[in-house]
Amino acid sequence: MRKIFEFGVLIFFALPSLAGEISGRVVSIADGDTITVLTPQKRQVKVRLSEIDTPEKRQPYGSKAKQALSNLVFGQNVKVKVETTDRYGRTVGQVYIGGDWVNRAMVCGGHAWVYRKYAKSRSLYDCEREARLSKLGLWSLPEAQRTPPWEWRHASRNRNKRKSPSSSKTSFSGSNCGTKWYCKQMSSCAEARFYLENCGLSRLDGDGDGVPCESLCR
Repeated sequence: MRKIFEFGVLIFFALPSLAGEISGRVVSIADGDTITVLTPQKRQVKVRLSEIDTPEKRQPYGSKAKQALSNLVFGQNVKVKVETTDRYGRTVGQVYIGGDWVNRAMVCGGHAWVYRKYAKSRSLYDCEREARLSKLGLWSLPEAQRTPPWEWRHASRNRNKRKSPSSSKTSFSGSNCGTKWYCKQMSSCAEARFYLENCGLSRLDGDGDGVPCESLCR
């Protein structure tokens, strides 16, 4: 009985740190709001910075946003206060280097938008307003090039649906959705689209822009 009690106490104190916080070194930058952290246990965790959204890779300022995040965190030891896990399996949270709040730094520097759908921190909106007034980062672009990334992704998905030939959904109508799982298994962009749109393989669209297997569908 005592052993069971001691085990329960250990679990009670271990779970909050496992569920609520991750520490490690940043070993990869996917884009302006996604990093990979290598924990002391040698586990790689993909982390999506919460409450902010940066231009997509094919948007104006997309590569600069990625570089700005890299300048801030690559090779650095960070602490992630975990909030949730998104539909792509990424850990979502607030990222800190010492006392510096990286999510906020990206907004203050004009490298990121406040993600209206998910933002809770008032200070982020204040930072965005100051960056906009000072024409920092993406705010130095002409207004026509400053489309919020969530609107750009939505428009991109709609464009792709309109451009997709009708055969893209029928060419592989006889395919078994359970036979292929990854981009490296796809023989063409049309096939990748079929699996994304008809088989629910969201993993083929890792950045959520509606375009699967970008090596095939550029």
